[in-house]
Amino acid sequence: MKKERLAAFTDAVLAIIMTILVLEMEKPSAFTLQAIWDLRYGFFSYALSFFWLGSMWINIHNEWESIERINAKTLWVTLLLLFFCSVIPYATDLVSRDFNNRVTQGFYGIFVLLVTLANIGLSRVLERGNDDSKEIADVMRKRRNLLLIDVAVKAAGLAIALTVYPPAMMCSVILAAAFLMISIRIMRLDWNDVHTPAA
Repeated sequence: MKKERLAAFTDAVLAIIMTILVLEMEKPSAFTLQAIWDLRYGFFSYALSFFWLGSMWINIHNEWESIERINAKTLWVTLLLLFFCSVIPYATDLVSRDFNNRVTQGFYGIFVLLVTLANIGLSRVLERGNDDSKEIADVMRKRRNLLLIDVAVKAAGLAIALTVYPPAMMCSVILAAAFLMISIRIMRLDWNDVHTPAA
């Protein structure tokens, strides 16, 4: 299978998952400002999940731009990643209905961690399948190291959410996303730099 076909499939599935997020949102009991304000946790949960999935899609796109080969392992790890992503709308809906509940935040957190771990696995499989390019391997290794910090932040958020403060899970997702964006900018981990000819 060509990487373009897998990329198109991944794009389509993620687009559907991100669309389902908004379809799962609770409707206001009445069309008043108070009724809409009462749904603030739902709007927050939706926005967080949407932009988190969207940033993951951007990173996958950037990784695959320079990849030359995929293999059977790539297909299966991608399928596993998409499976974990497909649960995010359901988990988001649960959190939006009971934002301060340890169980719903914990459920959300487990799947957020599984998606991130699957992303790390996908990065490793892609690197091994394209091990003849030192530049790609170096960039992927740096990104993977950042994702390990991302996992640590989310795991800490999950532990705090289950024991002390349930919203800590969603706060950790925001914190981890901000850390990744800033770190990638500082380190200039841009896939375009990998195959840009020297001036």
